Amino acid sequence: MGGCFSKPKPVELKIEVVLPEKERGKEELSASGKGSPRAYQGNGTARHFHTEERLPAPHPYPGAQDCVEAAICHVKDLENGQMREVELGWGKVLLVKDNGEFHALGHKCPHYGAPLVKGVLSRGRVRCPWHGACFNIGTGDLEDFPGLDSLHKFQVKIEKEKVYVRASKQALQLQRRTKVMAKCISPSAGHSSSTNVLIVGAGAAGLVCAETLRQEGFSDRIVLCTLDRHLPYDRPKLSKSLDAQPEQLALRPKEFFRAYGIEVLTEAQVVTVDVRNKKVVFKDGFKLEYSKLLLAPGSSPKMLSCKGKEVENVFTIRTPEDANRVVRLARGRNAVVVGAGFLGMEVAAYLTEKAHSVSVVELEETPFRRFLGERVGRALMKMFENNRVKFYMQTEVSELRAQEGKLKEVVLKSSKVVRADVCVVGIGAVPATGFLRQSSINLDSRGFIPVNKMMQTNVPGVFAAGDAVTFPLAWRNNRKVNIPHWQMAHAQGRVAAQNMLAQEAEISTVPYLWTAMFGRSLRYAGYGEGFDDVIIQGDLEELKFVAFYTKGDEVIAVASMNYDPIVSKVAEVLASGRAIRKREVETGDMSWLTGKGS
Repeated sequence: MGGCFSKPKPVELKIEVVLPEKERGKEELSASGKGSPRAYQGNGTARHFHTEERLPAPHPYPGAQDCVEAAICHVKDLENGQMREVELGWGKVLLVKDNGEFHALGHKCPHYGAPLVKGVLSRGRVRCPWHGACFNIGTGDLEDFPGLDSLHKFQVKIEKEKVYVRASKQALQLQRRTKVMAKCISPSAGHSSSTNVLIVGAGAAGLVCAETLRQEGFSDRIVLCTLDRHLPYDRPKLSKSLDAQPEQLALRPKEFFRAYGIEVLTEAQVVTVDVRNKKVVFKDGFKLEYSKLLLAPGSSPKMLSCKGKEVENVFTIRTPEDANRVVRLARGRNAVVVGAGFLGMEVAAYLTEKAHSVSVVELEETPFRRFLGERVGRALMKMFENNRVKFYMQTEVSELRAQEGKLKEVVLKSSKVVRADVCVVGIGAVPATGFLRQSSINLDSRGFIPVNKMMQTNVPGVFAAGDAVTFPLAWRNNRKVNIPHWQMAHAQGRVAAQNMLAQEAEISTVPYLWTAMFGRSLRYAGYGEGFDDVIIQGDLEELKFVAFYTKGDEVIAVASMNYDPIVSKVAEVLASGRAIRKREVETGDMSWLTGKGS
């Protein structure tokens, strides 16, 4: 199901509805899926699936009674490059006019429900205004991430200058389409000690790799193993919504993995990889042979190394259990967050509503300084101070003091003593690649796995993706970079799967990330490492601004708050291969950027 731009024949009403789940609507901070949190224990015992547990596939051609058809506008109502949300009675559709043709698609981004009409139309696709996912307007297919599902594509016909749309009621209500996937037909699935594809790590990279293989028709055995006790979940939500329960965070329900024969081994730790014999050994002694391997182990949070580091109630946020315990302990008490990066600041923002006091300790002089620069960092710091967060900057923790084993005080190098009942540490992470040290898979001096544009390691048949890799970033002259972001992990997982199937795909996505604090979102696209200037348009005080990060004469990244869809627009310009010059953003005239699709 590649991205084809040809016009669908008007008679074709092809609606693919897999998984008719009712709980699929996600908004900015809600999540879906009711997967059992302790499914598929990985304990080295036989694991098998029953074929009769497959989901029934709905009939692809719904009868007339399941469809709704209506005239929604006159052909002249929309200009080329315009989008409009229209109501069809059972739900809305996104109507797009591009190169004289009309297309009708689902109107909400399946990732978190953003209204796509506020997004960016360019080069035959629409990009989400919130988190940058892209959908082909000819097919509805997801072409860039985050998220897993595509949009429904609805039938459009023009009669007597009127535009008619015909759609299935079910598709209008679902607002998402899971691509057609192969099922596993391998006789050994579930119980033998060999698998065709083994994926180590069940974050975004691992899950997207498995799904892409099935979407591309691969029907052999796939085993996904994870240290976690849960099925794949939405990890970026942990620090933004610490109360979230595992089942709310699940990216796919348990039935999905059954239906498509993606076996998940939970609490399964790989201790050695023997690439010569194509075999991995788990901590419990279970051995598994593979023919293709994806390494997507992610990273491990750095810990404090100061005196008293072993006292109780000091956490890193890695699992839903960590996040939930932090909220419970912080209620009405004193919370200290060490580290003013994304994770630390998201946690601090969330705890202001719950805790008696929230303090942030940071080595730099402003939060986010290396990432967003001094001025943006200061503006965000002010927003936090207005929400009662106390900052201790340019210092670090020298001691954690306990009373009866439990944290009572955090002592700073500045000799200040801060009262603390719970402490969250967000001082960065290191790649979780220790288990590869004895293997012949290359690691760099920092422990990252270097890969090429096809996500291949130095060992044939072994691929790597996600937070633990460095890869060549196409639009920054193939500079080798590590980009530990959710969207990038999705994209790399997809490319790895395509190359396992010898499709010769290359990673070319523009990095896109976001953070949410106090109900406000900051969006970011590009790769700003080494910026030497920041050009700000709008009003920093009011937190309604766009910041362009430049290096020499070129814009290398952009961040914004309350300025949608500018970050998605810049991402589209960069994705098209066009460089943005510093002088273009210095003038303050951004009509070239905020105008209609290029």
